[in-house]
Amino acid sequence: MQPKIVFEDLGCMDFRKSWDYQIALFDERIKQKILNRALPSGQQVFPDNRLLFVEHPSVYTLGKSGDQNNLLIDENFLKKLNAVFYQIDRGGDITYHGPGQIVGYPIFDLEQFGMHIKQYIYYLEQSIINTLGEFKIIASRLPGATGVWIDPDTPRARKICAIGVKAGRHITMHGFALNVNTDLTYFNYINPCGFQDKGVTSLAKELNEHVDEGAVKVVLQKNINIEFLNYKAKMYF
Repeated sequence: MQPKIVFEDLGCMDFRKSWDYQIALFDERIKQKILNRALPSGQQVFPDNRLLFVEHPSVYTLGKSGDQNNLLIDENFLKKLNAVFYQIDRGGDITYHGPGQIVGYPIFDLEQFGMHIKQYIYYLEQSIINTLGEFKIIASRLPGATGVWIDPDTPRARKICAIGVKAGRHITMHGFALNVNTDLTYFNYINPCGFQDKGVTSLAKELNEHVDEGAVKVVLQKNINIEFLNYKAKMYF
């Protein structure tokens, strides 16, 4: 079966509302997988894989195994920033989402792609690395950490895209946050992804100019489709 990816741009949406939408899509696919077990192969239903892009008002999220001490401010200061905080059910530690950032939530059935979770994260990272390359930014991975980094093997290592996911019955949710025109001062109030000795950057900072977020979305969607729909022809693993 050839997997299908359906794209949705949710625009600017409250984090809680988008989380609820993810949960609904995730639960629907889990339910169908369970139903398929009792059906002959010819009657089984395979929902599409959904790729959501969204931008959030300012919010800090902490993964289920993260350390809340990595949020360096109290509730009163959060209110001054007009930001909110959620502890959620993804992996990873704390990160920030806000205006000028492309947040991607793939609701993918990894069984349809024949992938395991480590491959999935690898291909997400590769999609973002390839996208940044088209904007003349050289990015790569930091050994022992998820996400996409610039100059990872130097004292100037800085993260441009955070990744934190959840998977159940091979269905994924949550995903990545790519800094495009993000106000990076919001990262001063956390230890991003638990790191105290690494920086954070954005396309705008690296290129020293405002970047067309719509153009980045087009390239990013294209590269995700390439990496995930054509991965069987690749031999990364």
